[in-house]
Amino acid sequence: MTHPQRIAVVGASGRMGQMLIQAVCASPDLRLTTALDLPSSSMIGTDAGHLIGVSTGVLVSAHEEQGLAGVDCLIDFTRPQGTLKHLEICRRLGVKMVIGTTGFSETELQHIQSASQEIAIMMAPNMSVGVNVTLKLLALAAKALDHDYDVEIIEAHHRHKVDAPSGTALKMGEVVARASQRDLSTHGVFTRHGHTGERVDRSIGFSTIRGGDIVGDHTVLFAGEGERIEITHKSSSRSTYAQGSLRAARFLAGKPNGLFDMFDVLGLQET
Repeated sequence: MTHPQRIAVVGASGRMGQMLIQAVCASPDLRLTTALDLPSSSMIGTDAGHLIGVSTGVLVSAHEEQGLAGVDCLIDFTRPQGTLKHLEICRRLGVKMVIGTTGFSETELQHIQSASQEIAIMMAPNMSVGVNVTLKLLALAAKALDHDYDVEIIEAHHRHKVDAPSGTALKMGEVVARASQRDLSTHGVFTRHGHTGERVDRSIGFSTIRGGDIVGDHTVLFAGEGERIEITHKSSSRSTYAQGSLRAARFLAGKPNGLFDMFDVLGLQET
């Protein structure tokens, strides 16, 4: 009989952490082994499922090294500094990682790439199955439309989000750029203010909205002469991210090392 995969969740008191805890507890093939949070969290020492009315038998802890010992996979949706700290512990202990954190610098991404030579890591700016299918559609559209359509990416999130544009919006820009043989670092336009002049040919514009409790809306607009095409994904619940994360953890179970994304998990990579 196959034993349930042992899962650790970090950021246990946060909205995403609670959603992950609920999803893991509802999955018979997974077992919540560890729930971690900051030492200042009011949930330290309480049951990880307290806020959602579920008894997990797992107490929230701030002892990361101790908590990750004996775990199969850590799911991390925190912030870059915290994720990189957890990465080093997982690397040392041989624990796989599902990383949903965004806002990494190029140097930090290189650290993750390096660690993936020793442990299996699935990293994606958005774990939603629908978002990743949307990315596939964007690649198809960008390749076909290419030079004749201007591209704008509009994203909206809740007022508490700390990075902009969102990791998902940047990923959409990267997908469009790659499919149309552009370089996002040179073609991306992230700010417009004052006298900007006419639009630069083949640029990819980004617009950011922050407010209220918006979970996550993303639209890519292809604007041509006489017509516009809009490809939109809207999230109404974080449960889609949680379910995608669990799917990623299951995918990593048979992987000794390597860096993967949701296209790998969902079998959407080009053959």
